[in-house]
Amino acid sequence: MKRITGFDQAKQVLDRKEPLQSLDIALEQQKVVADIIGRVRSKGDKALFRYAKELEDAQLDSLEVSQQEISAAYDTADKKLISALELAAERIRKFHLACLPKTGVISIDPCLGRQVRPLNKVGIYTPGGTAYYPSTVLMTAIPAKVAGVEQVIMASPPRPNGAIPAATLVAANIAQVNRIFKIGGAQAIAALAFGTESVPRVDKICGPGNIFVMLAKMVVYGEVGVDGLQGPSEIVIVADDTADASLCAAELLAQAEHDPLAKVFLITTFPELADKVDEEISLRLDKLKRSFIVAEVLDSGMIVLVDDIDQAVELVNLYAPEHLSLMVSDASSLIPRIYNAGAIFAGDNSSVVFGDYVAGPSHVLPTGGSARFSSPLGVEDFLKVTNIISLDDSTARELSQPAITIAEAEGFNAHAQAVSLRVKRSNHGK
Repeated sequence: MKRITGFDQAKQVLDRKEPLQSLDIALEQQKVVADIIGRVRSKGDKALFRYAKELEDAQLDSLEVSQQEISAAYDTADKKLISALELAAERIRKFHLACLPKTGVISIDPCLGRQVRPLNKVGIYTPGGTAYYPSTVLMTAIPAKVAGVEQVIMASPPRPNGAIPAATLVAANIAQVNRIFKIGGAQAIAALAFGTESVPRVDKICGPGNIFVMLAKMVVYGEVGVDGLQGPSEIVIVADDTADASLCAAELLAQAEHDPLAKVFLITTFPELADKVDEEISLRLDKLKRSFIVAEVLDSGMIVLVDDIDQAVELVNLYAPEHLSLMVSDASSLIPRIYNAGAIFAGDNSSVVFGDYVAGPSHVLPTGGSARFSSPLGVEDFLKVTNIISLDDSTARELSQPAITIAEAEGFNAHAQAVSLRVKRSNHGK
């Protein structure tokens, strides 16, 4: 990993100059996504069958997973994994139930209120190319169900044998997903956004994916809602002289194995720790199954040496990481000072891996610096609010002249008349 010494140099490196949307996206990829979305809109299921064959090398008889396939998945999935998924689901459900705001009609005063209700149909995308992610199913579908979404529709790419991995199907069943479709990539996003003969159109699409999925979510936004544009995994570790070098190295390696584009940083006040972390990484790297990916990530990773924790905190807030690991003495005392992070993991026991799988909060987090203005996926993402205004005579008369004054100042005579007419009718009734 590269070394950066000094706050000013680190600030230049960690200050993200470009938003997530300006990732180095090849024009050809944009054209491919636009073509896929156009074909799915015009050809429907026919296009989906074609792309399954061309892109997944899967000859499908049906786009939708049958109940028989789900039942069979329980027979083939590892029983220990099923138990782990059930435990994770229980913790995820409990966490999001505790976060659920009040729903229904909420009165602010006798004349004002709001109605909070869940979305009707939500689509979740679960990657499944070279690897499969049953944990992502739980982390997206369960918050939706807790929020009260009636229909959760899942799309995930099939393997060449035409099947979705058994563990993914089991996770979907545990999370109470209503329907599952064997569709991947941009074509899955298009099908969920616009609907086809088989796939229902949804109100919002959630879940991470590759660059084609991200581009497709950008294109369909406005036609449907999207949860965000999740990019490659990121971790920043802040460590002082009390940190365990082996734990720091383990966290960096764990997040580095996600994706060749993952970002890993260690910010420390202790130069000797930096040396020890480098040593630990060297000892562990070759033993990892995905060492070729991890090595690529570490080449662009950085160890930043700063004078004190105050500088470390400022760099964290500047970078706004997806995952922040606080390996410092009295880690909890730093939490109120962290303004920008997707998730904070405080103390040696709180590995990011727990957050990836079983802690409870969703692992669908803002990346690319978007933690400055967005939040982790949660029950709030599956609720919508309608404001309610029901004025009585007294309040309408009280507010009429200010409303008329503002309307006339903006040049909207019809606005002013709409208010004055009501006041006149109200006075006449008196």
